[in-house]
Amino acid sequence: QVQLVESGGGLVQPGGSLRLSCAASGSRVSINVMGWYRQAPGKQRELVASLPSGGSTTYEDSVKGRFTISRDNAKNTVYLQMNSLKPEDTAVYYCHAQIKILGLSYNYWGQGTQVTVSS
Repeated sequence: QVQLVESGGGLVQPGGSLRLSCAASGSRVSINVMGWYRQAPGKQRELVASLPSGGSTTYEDSVKGRFTISRDNAKNTVYLQMNSLKPEDTAVYYCHAQIKILGLSYNYWGQGTQVTVSS
């Protein structure tokens, strides 16, 4: 069982910045993928950014050039640096982790952290 604890959400004005952190614990195997999803009111959860271990990043088109995902494998922690925030970035942001055991994938989610971009 993998536990994910997020931090760093809050209220920020348009154009501002926030940094989200997510620390994973409890995994007995290396975490394959860590990333961030978000869900705005009335919308489906969507991928924001994903970073496989030893792989290349994936970003949702609307955040490219503004958000940066990074990972500290030694600490099992993933970060999301969000710059030039827009009101449409307002959502609950969820940390995601995926591990693989004997070819099967297991997905885990954090509790979510609210990001509100408003003047």
